[in-house]
Parts: sequence; C-alpha cells; structure tokens
Amino acid sequence: MGTLVGHVAPGLGLLFIGLWHLFNHIKLHALNPTSYTAPPWFPTSKFKYLELILIMAGTIVTITMELFICPKRHQPLDPDGTIPSNHLHNFEHSSISLTFFVYAAFSLLLDRIPNPSKHALTQLLGAIAFAQQLLLIHLHSADHKGPEGQYHFMLQLLVFISLSTALMGIPMPKSFLISFVRSLSIFFQGLWLVVTGFMLWTPVLIPKGCFISEEEGHQVVRCRDHESLHRAVALVNILFSWFIVGVTACGVAFYLGLVKFYGEKVQYLALGNEEEDTDKESEDVESHKRSIVGNPMSFIHGKNFSPLDIER
Repeated sequence: MGTLVGHVAPGLGLLFIGLWHLFNHIKLHALNPTSYTAPPWFPTSKFKYLELILIMAGTIVTITMELFICPKRHQPLDPDGTIPSNHLHNFEHSSISLTFFVYAAFSLLLDRIPNPSKHALTQLLGAIAFAQQLLLIHLHSADHKGPEGQYHFMLQLLVFISLSTALMGIPMPKSFLISFVRSLSIFFQGLWLVVTGFMLWTPVLIPKGCFISEEEGHQVVRCRDHESLHRAVALVNILFSWFIVGVTACGVAFYLGLVKFYGEKVQYLALGNEEEDTDKESEDVESHKRSIVGNPMSFIHGKNFSPLDIER
C-alpha cells in the first residue's frame, strides 16, 4: 500500500469477494429460507476451491509487491539484516496479507480433512484475519494524519464490522442478517480502499489547500494550514456518509432483485411439483374407474354380503 496501486489492487480483491459472498448468501437464503446455514466460503461449479485459491494467489502477489517489486524496495532489509524504518509499513501490509493467506490455506485443508468443526474453525480464522487487519491499520507505523488518517479511520470502522459479524457468525450460522452485513462490509472495505487510492494519489482530486509530499520513500498528503486540513477531513466525512447511503441502497436493492428472481423460481418449481402430484392423483382415479367399469362385480368385492342381502 502507500500508493494508488497498493490500495486499488487489494481493494478490488475485497470488493469482488464481498460481492461474491453477498450474491451467494442471498441466493442460498432465497432458495432455502427455512433451512439456511451460512457457509464460510462458497465453492464454484467447475473448480470447488477457486475462491480460496484466488485469495492465496492475491495475497502472494501483494506480499511480493510490498517487499520486492515496488520501486525503491528491492532490498526490504538493511545489510545488517534489520528492517529499515521506511520499510516498516511494507512489512505491516505484508503481515495483513499473510494472515489472509493462512485463512484461505487452512480453510482448504479443513474442508479436505474430515472434521466436525470445520465451519466454526474457518469462521474463526476469518475473524483472526480481520482482527490482524484492524490491529495493524490502527497501529500503523506510517504517519496517518490529515486526510489520509481520516480515510484509514473510516476503513477501521468497516474492518471492525467485518470482524464483529465474523465472530457472531460462529455461534449463529443460521442468521442471514449477520452474513448479509458481513458480506456488505467486506464489499464496502474494498470499495473504500479503491476510493482512498484514487482520492489520495490523484493530484486533481487532492482537496484545495493540500498537496502530495514525498516523505521517507512514499507519498503522503499534507495541507498548508489548519483551515485546509479541517476542510479536507470534513470532505472525507461527507464522502464516507454518501458511500454509506449508496452501499446500503445498492445492497438492499440487490437483495430484493435476487429474492424476486429466485423466489419466483422456487414458486415455479413448487407449482410444477403440485401439478405433477395432481396429475398423478387424477391418473390413479381414472385407473380406479376403469377397473370398476371393466369388472362390475368389483363393487361387491371386499364386502361381506350375506345370502339374504343378495336375494334382496
């Protein structure tokens, strides 16, 4: 992180994972409203572990970029083997990615090796990854002051929601609302990271009275005076509030659209089953009638008539 690409790339990853989970949780709940149980991740039809493999691949790419590929960072360590102060934030970002790699890798292993607690343990691993993310963003060694600090403070709120709902999902796996909020918060995390990357490292989007400064090997946004700083922070707050409204509206609209689509599909299937049952009952009745017409004596078969009754 610390650059436009460093925020946009992981942001897009979180955005698509959140959207993927949101879609599948809504679909699963619409198709099985009474027996819904939230899985920690979702397999795909062609390759079961695609989601987990993509998470592991993405985190490896992020770690490699943070420590080895980005300019001025080809040597993450000093000659004496210590971490230079201007590379501390790179190791912090890499530690976040490493935790998500551990989550994905052990989720795959937990699914491959039969065990009675795989869902709970997988949810716990996800919660630990979010806890690590929240801790390292909050205790970041980089100087997160001014607009940059406000963007990252808002990000911490979103990570806290993801962490809380991940922990709540362990004892309450049948709660659709918890899964819905967690998926939406992950999507919002990714979207906010993308927005942060563009707003902080695109010169034309820098607030009035502020500028991009090169400090300790990475770029930061500084403001010329207190008034400019106050205005820049207020603009971040307004932007975040607009995104809350937009993400909430889009999330509920997405839910209503999918519920309508899959709900009608469920009703259609249920109606088809009812028609099949009705046709089967009709066939049974017709078969019974034919058997009676073909054999008039069937009216008295199975009944105990006395000879006197027959004579009458």
